[in-house]
Amino acid sequence: MSTDPESGTSTTAGTNPTTIEAPEGTPFLDVTRDFDATPAQVFRAYTDPKLVARWLGPRDLEMDIEEYDARPGGRYRYVHHGGHLGELRAAFHGVFHTVEADRLIIQTFEFEGVPNEVALDICRFTEVDGRTRVTTRSVFPSMETREGALTSGMTHGIQDSMERLTELLASGV
Repeated sequence: MSTDPESGTSTTAGTNPTTIEAPEGTPFLDVTRDFDATPAQVFRAYTDPKLVARWLGPRDLEMDIEEYDARPGGRYRYVHHGGHLGELRAAFHGVFHTVEADRLIIQTFEFEGVPNEVALDICRFTEVDGRTRVTTRSVFPSMETREGALTSGMTHGIQDSMERLTELLASGV
């Protein structure tokens, strides 16, 4: 992974790199990644809880999904544990606001370790040159919240997640 200190952009090497941008002076975090799969396949990986558990989060962690109802008004909650967390558990929850098959997911995102700091995630699935481009904009309630998320290891978790998702999709699910 390389990072441009001026733009706050980081990318991973490879055929389809992950780009993470944290624009200066905004509470936004933008993530872009192309996948060698159809929008329907990628969307399913984002909305089927059995598949989500196989790719979301750092590679060394396990995930327990307690609730994952990917429909407008549906809720989710999952907990990461093991690996670098040791005995700690990291829980996240939110609500799906918009779910348009193969196109769009809008949801809230809250790390329970920092309660009442809710981000809004807008995730778009677009076919580009026979691949699916996933673009996600996370809107944090403040610059401080965004910076806290970035310094907590969120970038590593995003990079690992995108690599794991690539592997899952390549397995033909």
